[in-house]
Amino acid sequence: MAATVNKQKIVTVLFSKVKKVVSQEQQELPVMEQVIYSICREGSSKDQADEVYQKLTAQFFDWNELRVSSVRELEECFRGMTRPVDRANRVIGFLQELFETTYSFELEFLHKKGLKQATKHLSRYQVSNDYLGAWVTQRALGGHAIPIDPPTLRVSKRLGLIEKTQEQVVEIRNTLEHLIPKAKGVEFTDLISAVGMEYCHEKQPNCAACPLAKECQFASENAKPASKKPAAVVKKSK
Repeated sequence: MAATVNKQKIVTVLFSKVKKVVSQEQQELPVMEQVIYSICREGSSKDQADEVYQKLTAQFFDWNELRVSSVRELEECFRGMTRPVDRANRVIGFLQELFETTYSFELEFLHKKGLKQATKHLSRYQVSNDYLGAWVTQRALGGHAIPIDPPTLRVSKRLGLIEKTQEQVVEIRNTLEHLIPKAKGVEFTDLISAVGMEYCHEKQPNCAACPLAKECQFASENAKPASKKPAAVVKKSK
């Protein structure tokens, strides 16, 4: 019980302190476009994903032009992000597979399938992964799912919201989904991602500036001890 109470306290602090410095404006997008956006968002900040998504929709006439474009052309849009070639390949691959199976560029029919069948349908696409499925479920299908990418995983472990020994994504996601209520899922995803991108870097995390430092196990264990000033030398009078 004590561990659960402590985790709830950390979540409460996350919502109260980090919320003040993170934009809460959401991308209201159809199902298909949330798939594209999730490829932009995984492992990146909200601002980075918004910028890339805007480029994809502004620099190409429509989704079909994106589908038939070269990887190099899309890679330019993802420049500055991690794995730009992989992201470009996934966008093109998804649009190609969607067009070949539906002859269209929309997935709104998933709303009629029910949540379980809709998520199962999403998982069939070759570019799909756990993050994509959870993101679209959370943002477009009205389900309760916490998308897990490297920043989210890193912060969750360092804060102690999940166990250090937990490695399976599905197990980690289930743990967080039990801890975070559905109504707070979107907000939690944005806030914890922001902490990971802004402060909780894989190497050289900026714990001193992080608003969660006082509640963080990692920050406490790795805090640098205050340097001791050398004792002043007192000269004896002759």
